[in-house]
Amino acid sequence: MDFNQWLEAANNLFTKEHWILQVFLIVFFTALINWILKRFLRKLLETFKNTRTAWDYALLRSAYRPIVTLVWLVGLCFAADIIYTETDTAIFGAIDPIRSVGVIVLIAWFLVRFISRAESIICARKIDDDSSFDRTTVDAIAKLLRVSVVITGGLVILQTLGYSISGVLAFGGIGGIAVGFAARDMLANFFGGLTVYMDRPFSVGDWVRSPDKEIEGVVENIGWRVTTIRTFDKRPLYVPNATFTSISVQNPSRMTNRRIYETIGIRYDDAVAMRKIVKDVKKMLDEHGDIDHDQIIMVNFDKFADSSLNFFIYCLTKTVVWAEYHEVKQDVLLKIIDIIEANQAECAFPTRTLHLPEGIHLAQENNN
Repeated sequence: MDFNQWLEAANNLFTKEHWILQVFLIVFFTALINWILKRFLRKLLETFKNTRTAWDYALLRSAYRPIVTLVWLVGLCFAADIIYTETDTAIFGAIDPIRSVGVIVLIAWFLVRFISRAESIICARKIDDDSSFDRTTVDAIAKLLRVSVVITGGLVILQTLGYSISGVLAFGGIGGIAVGFAARDMLANFFGGLTVYMDRPFSVGDWVRSPDKEIEGVVENIGWRVTTIRTFDKRPLYVPNATFTSISVQNPSRMTNRRIYETIGIRYDDAVAMRKIVKDVKKMLDEHGDIDHDQIIMVNFDKFADSSLNFFIYCLTKTVVWAEYHEVKQDVLLKIIDIIEANQAECAFPTRTLHLPEGIHLAQENNN
């Protein structure tokens, strides 16, 4: 075959199968545009990362992968359209709905990513600026927004594919009855989590405990199904949210004060010192810098016990921190001991006195 014959054959090939070259060029330029776009977006991300606001970086970071995927989606669908036009292959006839569904999915993907990043930004800033910031509320709103985006995206996809949304909703209402019976525990946990989000008996970071269950620790996460609590021995405890609708929960983290309520006993032999001891202890508490003087302070002789004369102290500390509270309580109790000793008295301990009638003598054995 001479050169003229080869050139004619090549010309015939590209004339008849010119669409192959078009598909190849579309895929090639799609890959090239994607490579250029990725480099441009990365440079832009580096620039936005150093700006004073974090929202531009969060927006572009959330859109990075959806944009890159969108370029491939548009390019490959365009190439598939050419193949379908030339070959009339049935499988390529579904390109239009695939393109529409793909765009909807990418938009929903971008919104979900942006909501998550916005949640992180808000939490990071509010924790630094406001100690009363409620992270649980932000977490609940973010989860509701993500669920709303996913549900809305799903309904739009169904509408795009030609399904009637009203029919789907009607079917969902009928099927919801069966699902409700089959997944009642899951639904109970869901509504339990919703109740926690609405009533907010506790938030992430709070120390909670329940007198009804063996639950005590720091809340790490409040999910739609379970709440994660880190116990004080550092083990994670996963509590189904439905549990919180049937038990009482204490939240020591929201205490305004911590209480010191103790009973101290002195000997009966030191009864004459009781009045002075009670007076001195009351004065000590009134002058103590870590006791909240705006709250009630009580020191009173309380009871004739079996082996002691008891008086009690009742006061509230300014601090609510567990470790600091015990330091204050220790200081108060040590000062009470000093006051008792300064009044020539002693703390009582359980004793028993045995009285023997007169005339009873113990016999001594004669070893002789």
